[in-house]
Amino acid sequence: MLALLAAVAVGAFALDQISKALVVSSMTEGQTIEALGGFLQWHFVRNPGAAFSFAAGSTWIFTGVSTIMVIVIMVVARRLASKRWAAVFGLVLGGALGNLFDRLFREPGFGVGHVIDFIYTPWMLPAIYNVADMCIVVGMSAFVLLTLFDIGFDGKRRPKAKKDA
Repeated sequence: MLALLAAVAVGAFALDQISKALVVSSMTEGQTIEALGGFLQWHFVRNPGAAFSFAAGSTWIFTGVSTIMVIVIMVVARRLASKRWAAVFGLVLGGALGNLFDRLFREPGFGVGHVIDFIYTPWMLPAIYNVADMCIVVGMSAFVLLTLFDIGFDGKRRPKAKKDA
């Protein structure tokens, strides 16, 4: 399962970083390009905070939280015996690494770099996000579903406890 988790994480990370490199090299900051009219737009911004630029002055906190998340996933990964859980953690790990890479290596400096955001869906949320964010959201949504359906890290559904009469 580690191989699947790693493949999903590397794929998510690569797709995120390639898309960000294309945006940085082909757009100017603040530029908007309509991809599908009002449905989907590219809008290049550098985000110093979290979602909705929340806590923009605390970038170093998000760097620390992302680092802890990566470490926790790598520790938990050893217990996985389920393809579903491996894919879930691979998506979250790849997304976390994509945004962590930005925070570590992009301007304005190490550990406080701004995340490149460019995907804008005005009909859905007034937010601008990136591929890493989508991987984290999809991965965490699947995490919640697997948890709600009592699917263990071994891929098996846990038996329901019998109620005493």
